[in-house]
Amino acid sequence: MSIVIAGTVAIDNVKTPQQSQEGLLGGSAAYAALAASVFCRPVHLVSIIGHDFLQAHLDLFDSHGVDTSGLERSSGETFTWTGEYHNDMNTRTTHSVGINVLESWVPKLPPAASAAKIVVAANMSPDNQMQMLEQCTGAEFVAADTMDLWIEIANDRLHDVLKKIDLLVINDGEAKEFAGTTNLVEAGRKLQAKGPRFVVVKRGEHGSYLFGEGAKEFFACSAYPLHSVFDPTGAGDSFLGGLCGWLAANGKTKPTFDDLRTAVVHGSVVASYTCEAFSTHSLQEVTAAHVAERLSELRGYTQFA
Repeated sequence: MSIVIAGTVAIDNVKTPQQSQEGLLGGSAAYAALAASVFCRPVHLVSIIGHDFLQAHLDLFDSHGVDTSGLERSSGETFTWTGEYHNDMNTRTTHSVGINVLESWVPKLPPAASAAKIVVAANMSPDNQMQMLEQCTGAEFVAADTMDLWIEIANDRLHDVLKKIDLLVINDGEAKEFAGTTNLVEAGRKLQAKGPRFVVVKRGEHGSYLFGEGAKEFFACSAYPLHSVFDPTGAGDSFLGGLCGWLAANGKTKPTFDDLRTAVVHGSVVASYTCEAFSTHSLQEVTAAHVAERLSELRGYTQFA
């Protein structure tokens, strides 16, 4: 079963305490699409790139069953992000952002993408998310991500998005900010009240919380324990893509809470690979068999009598 993912495709310049590298593949939709392709193909990618985008990145998408017919080409420059991670790898400084081709972009979905039953509005402006969702004629399950920037400058429009989706994925700090509370469980429930049936709050190296319908539908997912984190860029996007890719691969277009529990764990494991190397360098080598092996380890780490 196909899946459509819209968001940003970027060129990243990243510095970590160990190393720095420029011209890396980045962007919310790029990570999410490659993560989803671990389980499900084709993955319909909707975004925009500029004249400076490398053919090698396009070849990578093609080799992973990512359909780029919805990837608009522009004569401008590709969206760029330049940032630096600090010693704890949990905090980072953004040095520059080049909006470039995103400034006036309106998503345009090819027919096959519009017909997809599972829809992912990855992190991008709420206006772009709404423009995408209006074209999704076959949607049965819709997931979306967001960030602090949109909470601050496009709050009303973001509320419109929440009324159109089934699952919101958001990190812990942003969840608290958006919900207006310092309690993470309360934040999850408050965000549900804004529209989505389900909410996942990402907690970085501490895992994630899944909120379902009713007080007892709550699941705390552990993150896969890594001995070292090389570059966490795109981990949250990989989590979202892996989660929704697993749903698509298993025909879960109207998932239950238990379906989402399983999907969240798969997404978490996929995201762990992203953290092990720059950009998508580790993620692009991952197979479903790799995920199953790491999932078995995680199950052993978290079970108790």
